[in-house]
Amino acid sequence: MTTPTLRRTTSAPAGEAGLTTVGLITILLGAALPILDFFIVNVALPTIDRTLNASATMLELVVAGYGIAYGVLLVLGGRLGDTYGRKRLFKIGLTAFTITSLACGLAPTAGVLVGARIAQGAAAALMLPQVLSTIQATTTGERRSRALGLYGANAGMAMVLGQVLGGALIAADIAGSGWRPIFLVNVPVGLVGLVLARRIPETRSANPATLDFAGTALLAVSLFALLVPLTEGRAIGWPLWTWLLLAASPVLFAALAVVQRRVERAGRTALLPPSVLRMPSIKLGLLLSGPFFMGFGAYMFVAAVTFQDGLHYGPLGAGLAIAPMAVSFLIASLMSSRLVSRHGRGVITVGAAIQGSGVVIGIVTVLLAWPDVTALTLAPAMVVTGFGQGLMVTTLFRVVLSRVPVESAGVGSGSLVTVQQVSLALGVATLGSLFLWLSEPDVLGMRDAFAVVMAVQAVVAMMVSLFSRRLPDPR
Repeated sequence: MTTPTLRRTTSAPAGEAGLTTVGLITILLGAALPILDFFIVNVALPTIDRTLNASATMLELVVAGYGIAYGVLLVLGGRLGDTYGRKRLFKIGLTAFTITSLACGLAPTAGVLVGARIAQGAAAALMLPQVLSTIQATTTGERRSRALGLYGANAGMAMVLGQVLGGALIAADIAGSGWRPIFLVNVPVGLVGLVLARRIPETRSANPATLDFAGTALLAVSLFALLVPLTEGRAIGWPLWTWLLLAASPVLFAALAVVQRRVERAGRTALLPPSVLRMPSIKLGLLLSGPFFMGFGAYMFVAAVTFQDGLHYGPLGAGLAIAPMAVSFLIASLMSSRLVSRHGRGVITVGAAIQGSGVVIGIVTVLLAWPDVTALTLAPAMVVTGFGQGLMVTTLFRVVLSRVPVESAGVGSGSLVTVQQVSLALGVATLGSLFLWLSEPDVLGMRDAFAVVMAVQAVVAMMVSLFSRRLPDPR
């Protein structure tokens, strides 16, 4: 099999005059927008429901449509960047994301909003993979490690700040626009990003591989069969077709694995090359990333619903309750680079343990103080949880991609971000649906449902802490 190499448009060595500070800031801005938009909708769903008279199924699709399109097309987006130029695809994706954000903000009906969200997810899938690929292709050594750390911090902050910003924008009700500014705010940000994008160096594969259409189609169908019934099943009463799709999903994933092995053995470049996925840092990193991001997605969703529907904080109050988590997350992210240089993968081990402890503190707080739980009483749990998450998310990307060669940058980063996005959606679909069922008054109620689902999150954090010691050292 021919191994592709990266061709740079600048003659300077990678890492010296390649990715400037402005260029790095620009691609990190582009990376933040898609992640932020996945979470910002959580606090807006009640307001969207009142404004557009959306059914429960339509509200689920506002979240799921974006996540499914995003997760399905991420790897393809990374491959297109390898072939046609990562800067070019970044700009195309950012342009499309800006336009579709405008369409979301102006949507007159729930159906139009769902369609615009699906298109927005597809645009995000073109843009986001170029960020990690560009960092991998234009930096080396400690500079690459710092850039990957900033990417992890940026991604984690976007996850947390999405709900804080969403709550603030909805509460402001700018010119009576309600929830619409959560999408419209992307338009000026996107335009600024397009102006700054000229500072990003262009990189691509000198020997671009042909697109793996069979693999792309199988990946899309497999994720569709898994995510759609999990997301929509509860809202529509679990009809027969949801169970048939769920039963078909493991068969489809097995078929995808077989096809990818055959493509690689034939000397062609597979969409998800098994040889790359078997690299120790990628393999172990993806196995840990999946459960962690499932828990993260569920945590943010369950917190938003509990704060608004259970404790009646409102959008702004729900956002402010999460604000201490954002602050401690940022502090941990800023500390992580120095800590990794001293302790390596141990930062993930300790971070997961701290996160799990914070979740347990939150459970105890809610059980003892319900229904008089205030943002102040929740603050200690939020601070501890956010600090642990900040250490984990920031370091995880550095560890997983630390041993990936430059020629595999697109595949490695695309696989990682796909696992991240699909896991976030799976967390909302599985643990989120479990929470909504348990929170019904004739089952457990909101307080006990919160405790049960958060207990699952705490167990996952402790398991990640235990098995993270098998990851390679990124130093």
